[in-house]
Parts: sequence; structure tokens; C-alpha cells
Amino acid sequence: MIKKIFFCAFWVFAQTFLLFGQVKTAFKTGKIPPLKGSSEGLFLAGNFNGWNPADSAWKLIADGNGGYKLLTTMPKGIYNYKVTRGSWDKVECTATGKPVDNRSLIITGDTTIVLDVAAWQDNFAPAEKKHTATAQVHIISDKFVIPQLERQRRIWIYLPANYTSSKNRYPVIYMHDGQNLFDDYTSGYGEWAIDELMDKVSPQKQCIIVGIDHGGDSRITEYDPYDSKYGKGRGDDYVEFLAKTLKPYIDIHYKTMADAKHTTIAGSSMGGLISMYATLKYPGVFGNAGVFSPAFWIAPPIYDLAKQKTISNKTRFYFVCGDAESEDMVADMQKMAAIIKGEGAKPENAPVTIIKDASHNEKQWHGDWPKFYNWLMQ
Repeated sequence: MIKKIFFCAFWVFAQTFLLFGQVKTAFKTGKIPPLKGSSEGLFLAGNFNGWNPADSAWKLIADGNGGYKLLTTMPKGIYNYKVTRGSWDKVECTATGKPVDNRSLIITGDTTIVLDVAAWQDNFAPAEKKHTATAQVHIISDKFVIPQLERQRRIWIYLPANYTSSKNRYPVIYMHDGQNLFDDYTSGYGEWAIDELMDKVSPQKQCIIVGIDHGGDSRITEYDPYDSKYGKGRGDDYVEFLAKTLKPYIDIHYKTMADAKHTTIAGSSMGGLISMYATLKYPGVFGNAGVFSPAFWIAPPIYDLAKQKTISNKTRFYFVCGDAESEDMVADMQKMAAIIKGEGAKPENAPVTIIKDASHNEKQWHGDWPKFYNWLMQ
């Protein structure tokens, strides 16, 4: 009986905590172009729902007065989001068809947000995109087989300018989201422009960079080693592909320094998460990790994995994010860095960089790259 009373009291406390840990948030439309038919919906996509452009939990409903509204509760925090009509080709844009920056919202208490939308992207002809990849970027294959996932993927490679004439071997950086690394033509939200940055690096400090395209709708599950509300995690299969299929291929066909000390894995957001995981699981393969704006929020078990590992004092992790990405981004990243240092990493091998006012986008990661690369090549 005592146990039952205790449980009931605890349940009431927990429910009260959850209730007061949330604040009432109302979204309603102001000036907004009409939808294209009764079958269309209006959605919010942001860092609160994995940037899902058609999440039914974040669908606005007609208010009976020609507008739309969504009443919900949200934890206090920093949020970035956009308005869509159910897909990214139907996202909001400027009145002239230009992309708009993410909306930013800081919630400290009950609030109402009025959504004014200038235009929809699909009302304009797609902007002509141009290839921007430099001469040092090549496509290894458009259909490189990933046997662990039973899928195929495009693989990019950046080779130093003196690669052909030099007898040197080079360090290698493996990176995710290959579409967004080198070429604006293939990028979804702009490119990192890593090739332009690397073209400025002196020949003595050059390296090879391998980019692996993400899997589109499969991106979240491929970059997540754990199951989530978005599906069964396939991150184990993906990092096994990198370690046991792709890296051996690169080492055979290119002049690489194949040891872990000279092999790095890097990426942003979900790519930051899977880079962290790959280094923990295959420390003998990946000796360094570039962990940009990691999405640790989706995979809490990764903290337990880090605590279970004895981190070599030679393994290195570079943590970086902006302080305007989300409420928990900085704290989540600092938590992981503290665990890594506590499990054996030298402080200089796990630096944490926080960029003031930086958001979650390719522009930030482009700006972060030079400092990361200088640290990596020390």
C-alpha cells in the first residue's frame, strides 16, 4: 500500500513538473499567400521536429476566419524553423523568390507568434544553379555500393593540387552530406565550399577529403546508430561501410596515410553525431573527429557509450557549435566533451569552440572549417 501511495505521489509530481516545464505557445498566420487547394496543409519545420516539412504534430489548422493556427506547449528555449506547405519545394521565401533565413524564436514564457509569409518557393521558377566545385574535386562513383545498407551512393574526392606530381602520401578526412561540401549545384541549403578553402592551404599541409552523399529520406536513420521516432537506426551499418568498405577502397586506390592518426571523420548535425559514434566504435580506424553542431539530442545512449570507452590519449575530438542553434546544443556538446576528457582524452585533444550568435547552417560550418583544420594539422 505504501509503495502504491508513493508511486501515485511520484506520478502526480512528475506530471506537475512536466506541465510547468512547458509553456503555452500559439502560432497563427498573419499575411500569407493562399494555399493551392483544400488538400494542402500548412506546417512548421524546425529543430523541434527534426526539420520534418510535413510533420502532422506541427500542422496548423484553419481557424474559421481565413487563417490558420496551432496551439501547443514547448519547453523554454531557442528554436529555428520555417513554414512549409508539406515539402521543402513548397517552403516560404521572399516576395521575389529568394530563400529566407530560418525564423528564430526564443521562448521564455507563454507567447503568441504571428506568421507572415511573403511567398511560396514553388510559385517561382527554380533559380539557375551553377557548378562551383573546383578542379581538385572529382566523382569516384555515382553508384558506389554500400553492401551493409544494400544501397548505392555518390562518392566525392578532393585531391591536393600537387597530388599527381607528388610522391607524398596524404592524410584523409571522411565527411558526410557530400552534396553540401563542394558544389552549390548539388547542395540543398548552400555549400561548405571546402574545396575553395582547401585550395588556399599550402601544399605541405594538404590532405585528401572524401565526401559521401547522404541518403535523402534515409539520412536521419543512416546517421543515427539508435532507434528513434524517425525509424530504425542504421548508423552501425553506415559506419561499418566507412571503416570496412570505403576506407580500404580509398587506401588501395589513392596515396593515403592509412593509419588512425592521419584518418579523420567529420560532419555537422546528424553528421556530427555519427562522426562521434564512428570514432568511439572504430578508434583504430578514425583517430580524429570533427564534431560540428552534433545532434546528440536524438541519441542519448551515445553518452553511455562514451562513458564505457577508454579513450586513447592519442584520439582527438574537435567540438564546435553556435550558441544560437538551440537551447540544449551547447550544453549537450559540453557534456560529451567532459565525458571524453574524463575517460582519458587530453584537454588539448578535445577542445570546445562556441561561436557567438551562430546558427545551424552551412555558412557557420564554412566559417568554422579553417580553425578546425589548423587544429587538425598540428
